[in-house]
Amino acid sequence: MVAQKFQRKVAKTQRVKCGLSKDKVTRTMFASLPLCVFALIIFLSSFSSKPTDMRSLVPADSLVYLETNDLAATLQPIVDSKPFNEVAKKKPDLSALKGVQLAVAITGFETSEEKINDEQSVGKIQPHFVAIADTHAWQFQTVRFAEQKLGAFVADIYDSEPTLEEHEKGGGHYLTWTAKDGRKAFAFVNRNLIYFGNDESSIDKCLAVARGETDSIAKSGKVAASDPTVLASGYVSTDGVAEIANVFALKFAQDASEEPEVQSAIAGILPQILRNTITDVTWTATKTDQGYADKWQIGMPAEVAGLFTESFAVQDQSTQATSLNTTLLAQLPKDVQAATRYNLKNPQLAWRSVLAACQKNLTPTETKMGSEFVSALFEPYGIRDADMFLDSSGSKPSVSRNIVTAKLDPESEQSVVIAARGNDEETRKALSPELKPPKTTVEGGLNVWSTQNGDVQIAFDQDMIKIGSKDNLSKINGSRSGELVDLKADWAGQLAVSTAPIATGGVDSSLTREIVEMLTGEDPGEARSNSNYFTETRFSKAVMERKTTSDFGFIGWVIAQLADE
Repeated sequence: MVAQKFQRKVAKTQRVKCGLSKDKVTRTMFASLPLCVFALIIFLSSFSSKPTDMRSLVPADSLVYLETNDLAATLQPIVDSKPFNEVAKKKPDLSALKGVQLAVAITGFETSEEKINDEQSVGKIQPHFVAIADTHAWQFQTVRFAEQKLGAFVADIYDSEPTLEEHEKGGGHYLTWTAKDGRKAFAFVNRNLIYFGNDESSIDKCLAVARGETDSIAKSGKVAASDPTVLASGYVSTDGVAEIANVFALKFAQDASEEPEVQSAIAGILPQILRNTITDVTWTATKTDQGYADKWQIGMPAEVAGLFTESFAVQDQSTQATSLNTTLLAQLPKDVQAATRYNLKNPQLAWRSVLAACQKNLTPTETKMGSEFVSALFEPYGIRDADMFLDSSGSKPSVSRNIVTAKLDPESEQSVVIAARGNDEETRKALSPELKPPKTTVEGGLNVWSTQNGDVQIAFDQDMIKIGSKDNLSKINGSRSGELVDLKADWAGQLAVSTAPIATGGVDSSLTREIVEMLTGEDPGEARSNSNYFTETRFSKAVMERKTTSDFGFIGWVIAQLADE
């Protein structure tokens, strides 16, 4: 998905003065009684009308599509959650959003380059989107909503009061906001519908669908009709995957290196890897006792799906394996931010299948570069040969092949690895030559190999190996450190008993404040509350499925992106 954050809050409540003109109000007040009765019937029926099939309003070639049939119901689990109520001074009133249907479509991406200096520039990526809301109200009410609410939204995003132009067009009311720097936002109101976006052509495409001039996404057969039990849903098309792959690769390349050659290589290879392994994506959000359940079904080519299903098979859950799995997790401090547990029958086979999928349809040169790129993921852990390392960790049949990775500090990108101890000799061969053995054995038999500066250390500790920086390694020494205790968090318990090949859990320390500020418009002050999440990843012959239960869900994450960093 695109991780492009808006840089301005949308929590301000500036309002644009507007409404019915005096003569319109007068005509309405002195209308004849029969006309008033007739109008009242229409008014009441509009609020209880049958839900609109929002798919029928969006072009079939949309890259990304999201929808909800009740915006208030979709947001309600957020404001009912424990973290939200521990931080918020008040609950937002969602009554105005009750029954409001919303669909969002991304029709394309625009890439531009912003020059920083004579030698450096930054690539900017902007999605062309249109949001369609069915207010189930009269047109004059919908126009007023657009003028006031959307006007305040645009003013805040542009950090200034934009000029507003309004005119009638194509049987509806058209609004154009223009910022001082020339940026524009557009809205079209037709009866109970609002079309709002940052690209006029995207709105025109939707209006062409309404006129029957082009097919809607409902006719594509890719997006199922809305389910009453689903709060919100979404779809990313095959073309959408390709476009997002390009966007993701560009951003990843910029973050990965400042070297133009490296950036170019990543931006060229990574999109091909993603397009070779992902065909489309569907998403649904439902309400649970834990908050939200987000289910992502990631479509893959049949040969890739079959390969992953076989290679990511789960090992037998013997008593010994379960016991060691719990022991691995128990090495982590109780304030760990996030952890992932890999429960694989053959970690080496899983790794090789990932490499095979990444190399699919690449040239020999691209294959070599792609392998080097993927293998580089192990370098921060001092692992030179990932294939040999994963083979050595599972070389003893009687030993669990579980592997745990964890992030201890929310402010750091460094992670730690804890795995079952297998063949020490093979493990050492897989390590970077910069890792050197200790000159003496530490008391208790702990054997620690280290780089010269201690950035990476590997400890051979009884039946486990542990990898991390010098500071982090001291935090995952289990019973050797009197400060560590078994994890008590709910998500940690789920990690221990999950039967999924890959399971991840953790806490987020900043999400709650951002969401509270966005939905209430108030600074929560010093109040803090962590939100929890737990994700399981499984494979079938058709898709890779990721299911996450969390306090705020994907919807909350999207809301948080509107907050200032």
